[in-house]
Amino acid sequence: MSLPGVGVFGTGSTARVLVPLLKAEGFEVHALWGRSEEEACCLAKELSIPFHTSRSDDVLLHQDVDLVCIYIPPSMTRQIAVKALGIGKNVVCEKAATAVDSFKMVTAARYYPQLLSIMGNTLRFLPAFVAMRQLLVEGYVGDIQVCDVRVYGPSLLDQSYGWTCEELMGGGGLHTVGSAIIDLLSYLTGARAHRVHGLLRTFVQQNGLIRGIRRVTSDDFCFFQMLMGGTRSSSSGVCCTVTLNFNMPGSFVHEVMVVGSTGRLVARGTELYGQRNGSKGEELLLSDSGWVGPEVKEMPLPHLQGLSSMVKALRQSFQAHEERRSWARGPVAMAPTFEDGLYVQTVVEAVKRSSCSGEWECVEIMSQEPDPNHNLCEALQRNKN
Repeated sequence: MSLPGVGVFGTGSTARVLVPLLKAEGFEVHALWGRSEEEACCLAKELSIPFHTSRSDDVLLHQDVDLVCIYIPPSMTRQIAVKALGIGKNVVCEKAATAVDSFKMVTAARYYPQLLSIMGNTLRFLPAFVAMRQLLVEGYVGDIQVCDVRVYGPSLLDQSYGWTCEELMGGGGLHTVGSAIIDLLSYLTGARAHRVHGLLRTFVQQNGLIRGIRRVTSDDFCFFQMLMGGTRSSSSGVCCTVTLNFNMPGSFVHEVMVVGSTGRLVARGTELYGQRNGSKGEELLLSDSGWVGPEVKEMPLPHLQGLSSMVKALRQSFQAHEERRSWARGPVAMAPTFEDGLYVQTVVEAVKRSSCSGEWECVEIMSQEPDPNHNLCEALQRNKN
């Protein structure tokens, strides 16, 4: 099967890296969408993309576009993804803004199972985490007991006031980075969270560029715990702790540790280390293979290398799809589905509720779209009583 033509939504750092990676793997990028004609025009010229627009339908209806990559503000993702699937386009996209939006994306994906529909969490494709998952399956750490994650870095805010500043629009460390970690832990352990407890804070509410009446509402610090159900290697469940801090100048820290009954595995950046009980020290299990490609200040190396590996998996999957006739049995099968995206968004919203209530919150995945009149009916009933 020949590779599909690609349309890219977005003009941010991810799009700037994604387009050269797609071209390097043999994909042709035919169209680019930006929020303004000026943004789209500038990046299209820079990346040699023949068509650009600020009208989403112009990309979706482009006759040479069969694969749509969506890297735009979360509040816009659902609309583009659902419409793309409805007109027969394959979709790779970032997270949506709410669980309701995620549920609508799941419904669309179920209706068009012949089309590729995956979430773009690139950490699943990072070689260190692919190797970690395989070692966990093989029993390197024994029964999984604890997962501990630390992600420290500089501010996630844009240079001007926008969606990254607004919690309700999907901004903040929990939604932007924490969602990828939640998905990764499910991928590594084979389990899902059933209860969570969290704390969110916004330490930087204004800065030199964001001031006056405007204030940042998205979190720049988040700590949360997850109790996850029994896994393939642990019948009693797994305790997870995640700390995200985006008030850290200097180097980016990305560490994921999994501790079990017989040892531990830890991924630091793009390298993987392991230690079994009784051994004198850690052993390097997978070294950094080195990054050959564009350097992007805004994108940490684990995400950058993971994105490169995901694009390679896309190319291999499309080339072999005609023989398999299924996306579930190929290199891209490790990618998170829209169902995984719904689960992640449900956990994110449970952590936010916990931060407000101070209590442990249950994770209940939506099975049907809520009635928009439900809350109104409840209010009327309370007033009547």
